[in-house]
Amino acid sequence: MNVLFMGTPDFGASALEAVIAAGHHVVCAVTQPDKPKGRGKEMQMPAVKQCALRYGIPVFQPVKIRTPEAVEELKKYEADIFVVAAFGQILPEEILFVPKYGSINIHASLLPKYRGAAPIQQVILDGEKETGVTIMQMEKGLDTGDMLMKCKVAIDDRETGVSLHDKLCKAGAELIVRALPLIEKGSLTPEKQNDAKASYVKLLHKSMGDIDWSKDAESIDRLIRGLNPWPSAYTGYHHKKLKIWEAFPEQPQENEAKEKPGCILELTKDAFYVQTGNGRLKITEVQLEGKKRMRVKDFLLGNAPAKGYVFGE
Repeated sequence: MNVLFMGTPDFGASALEAVIAAGHHVVCAVTQPDKPKGRGKEMQMPAVKQCALRYGIPVFQPVKIRTPEAVEELKKYEADIFVVAAFGQILPEEILFVPKYGSINIHASLLPKYRGAAPIQQVILDGEKETGVTIMQMEKGLDTGDMLMKCKVAIDDRETGVSLHDKLCKAGAELIVRALPLIEKGSLTPEKQNDAKASYVKLLHKSMGDIDWSKDAESIDRLIRGLNPWPSAYTGYHHKKLKIWEAFPEQPQENEAKEKPGCILELTKDAFYVQTGNGRLKITEVQLEGKKRMRVKDFLLGNAPAKGYVFGE
């Protein structure tokens, strides 16, 4: 098939690589404009652009995909289908139905439950045991189109946002390669979504990572794992931000005196234990503002939080 691919980050690049490897003719890769990143603010190409350039595929980077000029540019390529994977802009109807087979989306969850921008992180925050990828026929609603194919992915007990992202990258790449020839043959039966079972996941933002120590230890642990690597979970420590990268929830001990949430209960050579709203959290890896990520045993060499210190105050 002649495929016009639309995507931006690694999740999209993995799928693009698979579509190319499967022998489809990718007529163009549409992605977001290059952006400055890092302390030096050097311009960085999106992962999808990097992949496309390696294969000599034309790249189109519109600031706004819905402008008349952008729409006309897309029509020039005469694609059979538009494949979308984490593109980052909402496509108007006049684009969705340009190609013969319309536009399909590789969505990183099992629809309809987790629609929206950050399903990978949200399933961990919610304590789900299973997620997956859905190939969906796109329409004007946000992730509301008919489902064409699905595959399931297990969520491990210590899953992080980054590890689950990598699993879903692989699953999405494999699923789109299976789906394209079936779409061309017309052998897939579209399945309507049950709107009553749907929820909408908003974009991630930095403030989501601010730890509320009054919550239970398991919820805080899921926050730490789910927001890894970005925006990450953090707390206040002597007027600086302390990111928490690894922690383990522990149930409250019988007859244990309960301190104020956020209070350091115990310090060992490689961890500190913090009171939560229910249970305590064993913290083993942190990153102080302006410093590198490190194990707590290394952090304690230059920082000595006292027993009884309350994080976040």
